[in-house]
This record gives sequence, C-alpha cells and structure tokens, in this order.
Amino acid sequence: MTDESPQPSPAPLARRLVAEFLGTGLLVAIVVGSGIAASQLSPEDIGLQLLENSLATTLGLAVLIAVLAPVSGAHFNPVVSLADWWLGRRSGQPGFAVRDVTPYAGAQVLGAIAGALLANAMFDVSTAIATTERATPSTLLAEVVATAGLVLVIFALVRSGNTRIIPAAVGAYIGAAYWFTSSTSFANPAVTIGRVFSDTFAGISPTSVLPFVGAQIVGAVLGIVLVGFLFPVRAAASERKEKKVPAGVAK
Repeated sequence: MTDESPQPSPAPLARRLVAEFLGTGLLVAIVVGSGIAASQLSPEDIGLQLLENSLATTLGLAVLIAVLAPVSGAHFNPVVSLADWWLGRRSGQPGFAVRDVTPYAGAQVLGAIAGALLANAMFDVSTAIATTERATPSTLLAEVVATAGLVLVIFALVRSGNTRIIPAAVGAYIGAAYWFTSSTSFANPAVTIGRVFSDTFAGISPTSVLPFVGAQIVGAVLGIVLVGFLFPVRAAASERKEKKVPAGVAK
C-alpha cells in the first residue's frame, strides 16, 4: 500500500524556525506544566508525580513531532540538529545544511525559555530561577546514556526507512528514559536551558546546566558513532546495488 497523502514542499528557513520555536516551546510547556500539575495533584507521592509528568511528556512529544516534522523535521533539540547535519554529511546525501544549525539552535533555546514562562503563567506560578541542583556523576552519566539513545533511536529509524514510527518511538523512548535514568532524561540542551526559568518540579539550577549540556554533547557523539557503525548507509546502498534489490524493500 502506498502513501498517497500530499507531501509538503520544503519550507523556507523562516517557517522552519517558527516551527522549531513553537515545537520546543510547547514541549517545555508540557514538561514544566505537567510537572507543576503533578506536584499539585499528588503532593505526597514523588513516584506518582514522575509518572504523571512522564506520561504527559510521552504523549505530547509524539504529537508535536507528528505535526511539525513535515515543516522543520521536528528536531526541537540542538544535538539532534547537529547529528542530522553530521550524519547527512557523512552519508554523502543531501540533508540538513550546516548553515541552519545555529539558527535552529537559537530558535530552540528561545522557544524553550518561552515554554517555561508559558507554563508558569498557566499555573499562576511566579517565574523564578530554579534552585534544584541536578549535576552529579550519576546524573551526568545518565544524560550521556539518554542522549546517545535518543540520537540512536531517531537516526536508526531514518536510515532503516521507518520514519513513520519516529513520533511514537521517540515519545516512548523519552517516557521510558524518565524512569531508567537517574537524571529523568533531559537529553536536550535547549530544554535544559528552558527549565532553568521555572523553580518547580521540573526545574534545574543554572549551575547544573553546563555539566548537563556537556554530558548531552558527549552522548550525542556516542549516538552518532553507534548509528554510523550499526547503520552504514553506503554499505547498505552497495549491497542493494549488487543484489539489485530496490531500496524500499531492503530488510
């Protein structure tokens, strides 16, 4: 069965930046807003608060990716933008341009800050710089693992031709990583910066930001290496050519 739905034309950069700003902003609003709601609804049960927060993030992230991916690729994350450029460059195929990495990162960071401010306003919580210290050796290791896994999930599905399931898969991965990482899986420099602006359940103190971002960059590099090793597109293309197997039906 073929997909006969209309395919959007490549969007101009301005439209893509608005999509990245909006998507990252709404993602942070979901993370922070559901964290505030969870702490109000279940004030005596931190485990239940995390369950409520992770469930909202899982569902919200999947929807945002599905809606905005046709416009901007739905990166919502500077390390995903960097990985998209680097992996496209290494594959020799036209892809995400290096000149767009910085504008994307700027839109993502600004969107993340705006999302935190929006969540504060929706719950009538005063905007304040977060005081929750999160950077410890164990949480930094967790951020390396969480970010490496995120990059691997996204680009493994891209290279294997399973892009249709990326929204659900990424949402599910982040939801699971809330629980199997000690850092609750920030895995995103822009979201990390945005969460500084809400001194609530989901906040992170400014002193923890740089270590977290450093760990996320290390994780992104590890994820890129794993994608390149496990899904070598040039080797796969050569095998298809030798066997004369259409790319769309390769297993």
